[in-house]
Amino acid sequence: MKNIMTIALFLLAFGANAQDKKITKPQVVEASCGQCNFGMKDKKGCDLAVKIDGKPYFVDGTKLDDHGDAHGEDGFCSKVRQAEVTGEVKDNRFVASSFTLLPEKKAKKTKKK
Repeated sequence: MKNIMTIALFLLAFGANAQDKKITKPQVVEASCGQCNFGMKDKKGCDLAVKIDGKPYFVDGTKLDDHGDAHGEDGFCSKVRQAEVTGEVKDNRFVASSFTLLPEKKAKKTKKK
């Protein structure tokens, strides 16, 4: 019984720390509206989210409309964009220390023969 309690406490402590992740060097991630493009249902309305290692997190420290019209043609509710971020995952949310939306790459036009 004592071993079971020790293992259970270890797993709880490890599980609580496993979701916390610090990004100290700038990392490029997908950024978009969590509800419109990442299928997140935790909140009503539209909220900024990023995908880190394939998992979406709502963002604290910046908002959708801080980066242009969220519902515009190139806004977060219309597209998944790339952003360079630093910060940490805490309590299943990404707390941004920095968030820089990267410019969209334009498709190169090819000449037809």
